[in-house]
Amino acid sequence: MAQGGGGGGGFGGGRGNFDPAQMKEMRLADLRDQMEVKDDAEWSAIQGKLSKAFDASMTLRGMTMQGMMGRGGRGGRGARNGGNNAADDQQAQRPQRRNNMFGEASTTLEALQKAIDDKAPAAELKAKLAAYRAELKDRQAKFDAASEDLRSVLTARQEAIAAVAGLVN
Repeated sequence: MAQGGGGGGGFGGGRGNFDPAQMKEMRLADLRDQMEVKDDAEWSAIQGKLSKAFDASMTLRGMTMQGMMGRGGRGGRGARNGGNNAADDQQAQRPQRRNNMFGEASTTLEALQKAIDDKAPAAELKAKLAAYRAELKDRQAKFDAASEDLRSVLTARQEAIAAVAGLVN
């Protein structure tokens, strides 16, 4: 699997050409090598479940990464100079990115961040926080189910490799 051209040397070339599907394909191929799966029949039994666990893991991680990275992955308003920078104000007025490298952005997290930024009343913050926690719990449950399904087709060694890769718990 060749990487795309351009500078930056990442998945799909430079930073602007990031291709999540290519990253996933490369990661799954790497895991096949680590798990030493030579037989195509064995791989076909593992690959679909591994792919679902990978997707669920990325979705779960994406929600927590989105929160850590702030708006649009740039640290949000006030990231530089205590918020006294014209660039901060301009960035705060731009629409937030709907997707991140992990998939669809969390609308509940965006709503919670907006409530924080707007200094919303405590009752509104509590409601937004409850919605965020419910979404996080749902994403965790989907990851747990995919993890359990994957574990059912792995040897002990393969399961250990998947655990280290964050695909089973």
